[in-house]
Amino acid sequence: MTDAHTPRPLLHFTPERNWMNDPNGLVFHRGKYHLYYQCNPDGTMHDHISWGHASSADLVSWEHHPVAIRDDEAGEIFSGSVVIDHGNTSGLGSADAPALVALYTQASRNPSRQAQALAYSIDDGLTWTKYAGNPVLDRGTGEFRDPKVFRYDGPAGSYWVMVTVEAVDRQVLLYRSDDLTRWTFLSSFGPERAVDGVWECPDLFPLAVDGDPSEVRWVLIISLSPGGVAGGSGTQYVIGSFDGVTFTADAEATDEPADWLDFGRDCYAGVTFDGLDREERTLIAWMSNWDYARELPAGEGLLRHGMMTLPRRLSLVSRAGRIRLRQQPVSAPLERESAVEAVSVDERVTLMERLPEAGRMTVRVDTRDAAGFALHLRCDPSGDGGVVLAYDRGDLRVTLDRRPGTEGLPESFPSVEVMPVAGGGLVELVIWLDRASIEIFADGGTRVLTDLIAPQAGTALAIEGRGGAVHVERIAVAGVIASG
Repeated sequence: MTDAHTPRPLLHFTPERNWMNDPNGLVFHRGKYHLYYQCNPDGTMHDHISWGHASSADLVSWEHHPVAIRDDEAGEIFSGSVVIDHGNTSGLGSADAPALVALYTQASRNPSRQAQALAYSIDDGLTWTKYAGNPVLDRGTGEFRDPKVFRYDGPAGSYWVMVTVEAVDRQVLLYRSDDLTRWTFLSSFGPERAVDGVWECPDLFPLAVDGDPSEVRWVLIISLSPGGVAGGSGTQYVIGSFDGVTFTADAEATDEPADWLDFGRDCYAGVTFDGLDREERTLIAWMSNWDYARELPAGEGLLRHGMMTLPRRLSLVSRAGRIRLRQQPVSAPLERESAVEAVSVDERVTLMERLPEAGRMTVRVDTRDAAGFALHLRCDPSGDGGVVLAYDRGDLRVTLDRRPGTEGLPESFPSVEVMPVAGGGLVELVIWLDRASIEIFADGGTRVLTDLIAPQAGTALAIEGRGGAVHVERIAVAGVIASG
């Protein structure tokens, strides 16, 4: 159980106690966002995996609920999704009061086998009944998991589609159903793009390009571990088309082996909400990495017991002749900004003595003739220490050095992350800081880097030019408004 005196994140969802990993069953229903998630109701280790539950009216303040779907003799309750069964296609609710239907992976240990099972709720997601006919889809294999279900309405007809993976084979499998209980195979995708690890937690959804409803692409999200761009767990996305049967990746040229949802080490298993309009497509991911999640000190509640990323609204935008996925975080209420403007910097200078424990920082720096710059976050008043966020104009990249303060953490935790950016002389970043994490949004949200960070001794913000002086047009900081 988490130490009651351990500071908790101020911006990010975290459970009241015990182990947490993947988000599951994200659904918006009757004015509330429901977040289900992998949890161990009995302890701090990855065991007895069940579905925890929380809900929110605004994606910022969360109400905790009792465990929703508990493991039993049939197996643990691995990742899955929830849909609102409008039309009562399953017969588990009624036309006036449609059931919430969860499709999840039933993971048995003896023998080791994974199949897809169903549970339903007729009280708005608070209590769940496991379907008597489980499992509803069984291939007889041990690594078949993570069903993401959505309603397809298109030229091919109207029916439910399930997107799953054969994890070790690096294949996404698609099935269809008219009633959520009987499923027939449609097609498969992969292996291709990033394949250095098992594939997990797929999602498939349509988005308009640049907001144009006449130009729609489908986005396939695939988490993989190991094999992420920063090492260990990571998430790629593939843009293409879906005709109700087959997903086909766009053939546009790319100089990158994969498109990455996030360039940090701590954004994994992200999926989106059912029940929202297309232009409100929203993703939440687990903020950790299987390289070290099980080994983080059990006494450190900020890191060990897990938290989720900020919720992120998704859209597709055209950038330099390519279509990219853009992520825009859902904002918590913030205090009035404190800003530093129109300052030229060469040697390291402390700009602010105290950063808030959690909040947003917007950065606008003109590098002029310099090679780049470095921000020192939560350093001491002299500018020493703290995590270092740097921009290299020549290499067109942002780096994050999170090694400071990591003594006593697993050897795989200290790292320096690299995120390619469009570059240029004028750099704009949006940075969300919490007590033990950072999320960096660059290039208008088409490049994102998410990392856990060790608690730092300092509180200040410093900046230095690299290879010359830079001009700080504006750096503004706004802390999160404390709840209650």
